[in-house]
Amino acid sequence: MQDRGTFISPFLRQRCLAAAAPAGKAKLTHPGKAILAGGLAGGIEICITFPTEYVKTQLQLDEKANPPKYRGIGDCVKQTVQGHGVKGLYRGLSSLVYGSIPKSAVRFGVFEFLSNRARDESGRLDSTKGLLCGLGAGVMEAVLVVCPMETVKVKFIHDQTSANPKYKGFFHGVREIIRHNKWTYQGLTATVLKQGSNQAIRFYVMTSLKNWYKGDDNNKAINPLMTGVFGAIAGAASVFGNTPLDVIKTRMQGLEAHKYKSTLDCALKIMKYEGLAAFYKGTVPRLGRVCLDVAIVFIIYEEVVKVLNTVWKTD
Repeated sequence: MQDRGTFISPFLRQRCLAAAAPAGKAKLTHPGKAILAGGLAGGIEICITFPTEYVKTQLQLDEKANPPKYRGIGDCVKQTVQGHGVKGLYRGLSSLVYGSIPKSAVRFGVFEFLSNRARDESGRLDSTKGLLCGLGAGVMEAVLVVCPMETVKVKFIHDQTSANPKYKGFFHGVREIIRHNKWTYQGLTATVLKQGSNQAIRFYVMTSLKNWYKGDDNNKAINPLMTGVFGAIAGAASVFGNTPLDVIKTRMQGLEAHKYKSTLDCALKIMKYEGLAAFYKGTVPRLGRVCLDVAIVFIIYEEVVKVLNTVWKTD
C-alpha cells in the first residue's frame, strides 16, 4: 500500500514550485511609444503648471543687489497681474510649449532605450541602473532641447521686467535673441548638470518606489493615483537636490548673463554677494510646480503607453 505522505508529496511539491515561480517577465516599453507618450504628456503638463514656473523664474532673477523688486510669491503674482493682466503669468509659455513636447519625448525615449538594455532577465530595473538611465536621459534632453528652450524662456520672462519690453512674440523674440546673442546655448554646462541630476534623482526615486510597490510581481499594475503620488515624491526629491543648479542656470541664461564669466564664476558671485540662501530662491514655487509637473507627466505618460500598447503591437 502506498504511503500517504508519498501520495500527497507530488501535489504539494507542484504547489510549492508554482508559488516559487516568478510572476513573469516585465513588459518593456518600446522607445517609439515612449517618444509619443512623453511628448503628449509634456505638452499638456506645461499648459497646466506654467504660472508657477513664471513666478519661480522671476524670483530667481530678482537679485538682492538691485534691490529686490518682489517681496515674495504673492507680491510677484500681484505685481504681474496688475501690470500685465492674468496673461502676464503666461509670458514665455509659447517657448515652453514648443520645447516641452520634444523635451519629454527625448527624456522618455532615451530612458526606455537605455533601461530596456539595463534590465535583468526578469525585466526588472534596479534603482542604481534607474539612476544612471535617468542621468543619460537628462543629459540628452539638456543638450538637444532644454538649453536653447530655457535660454529663450528666461529671456522672454526677464524682458517683461524691462521698462520697454522688446520681444513682440515668440518668433520675433527668438530671431532677436539669436541676432544679438549669436546662439541660444547660454548656460549649457549648468543646464546639463541641472537636467542630468534632475532626471537621475527622479527616475531613481520612481524606480525605487515602483519596485517596492510591485514586490515580486513585475507586471503588477499601478493605478494612476499611486503613479501621481510617486511622481510628486520624485519631483520633491529633485527640487531639494538640485535647486542651487537651477538658480545658477537661470542666472546664466538671463539678460544680464554677461556679468558672469562661467558657471563657476556665477556660483561664486552669488555666494559672495547674496549668500547661501540665494541658491534656494524660488524653491517654494518650484516645489509646487515640479511636484505637480512630475506627477502629471508620469500619470499621462503611463496611461498613454497603456493605450498605445493596445493599438501598436511591438512584442
